[in-house]
Amino acid sequence: MTVNHESTALNGQARPHQLVADALRARILSGELRPGAKMPTQAKLADEFGVERSVIRQALETLKDERLITNASRGAPATVAETRSGPSEPSPPEPATVGLAAHVAKAFTAPHVQIDALCLTAETLSIALTEPIRRVHAGQLTPRSVEVRVLLPSRDINLAFPIPVGDHSDDRPHRRWLGQRDFQGKALRTFLYSLRSAPSGADVSVSFRALPFTPPVKMYILNNQEALFGYYMITQREEEIEDEPVEMFDALGMQSILFPFRKAEAAKDGAPRDTTFVEQSQLWFNALWETITSDLTLTE
Repeated sequence: MTVNHESTALNGQARPHQLVADALRARILSGELRPGAKMPTQAKLADEFGVERSVIRQALETLKDERLITNASRGAPATVAETRSGPSEPSPPEPATVGLAAHVAKAFTAPHVQIDALCLTAETLSIALTEPIRRVHAGQLTPRSVEVRVLLPSRDINLAFPIPVGDHSDDRPHRRWLGQRDFQGKALRTFLYSLRSAPSGADVSVSFRALPFTPPVKMYILNNQEALFGYYMITQREEEIEDEPVEMFDALGMQSILFPFRKAEAAKDGAPRDTTFVEQSQLWFNALWETITSDLTLTE
């Protein structure tokens, strides 16, 4: 499967259609596939990625749900969706994988990049960083420094989710989450540290702290100018863990809708309320980081 190796590494246990969707999403968000352009046919995509057409159809359905493509059908190539907002129009709420990627890419145009994240795992952030990091290595973006701070739940707490339905003594969902948390965190750190060898030779700092609670929301603060906020929607679903089906309450973080807020000086669409939200979000994150959180060690 000839998926970009960074995307594969960062998704870890992602299914084939998710990897294909990640690769195609990056092409759309980077402008390689422009609004209104026809996508390659399903046959060509299946040949390129070395997968069955059913996998391609699933990937295209994902992108259609994210409103990145239209006319996804068996009979004709999909079309890249037209841009929905101009530079002076407010950014609409979007699914996390779409909204965060676009905003992170913009944040990397600054000489000093600062990203603060509070989430259940670092998977969505890892995916969002794929394209800007590729562009840094290509010399298209030249940040002088990149600082990323991530707040994740502690391994020692009883998570509110994911948890099994009924028998809460079954710790398989917790073990699976912990494996994902640590894998994604290590991948994120490795991926970002690679920027030290990029043409710009950026100074990179990546650090993690452990939360004493399960966050019911996810938040990303970019360059102290933007805050993206989303709810973890809890759902009951069955998933195979360690070769056995487990019915559990869980949240699909990559499908969370992110609401963007921007400081007034950062964009024409900024508003006093938005500015206050960004400032308070940054103060809240800093307070968590400096007070009730603890050192987080990712398992090797």
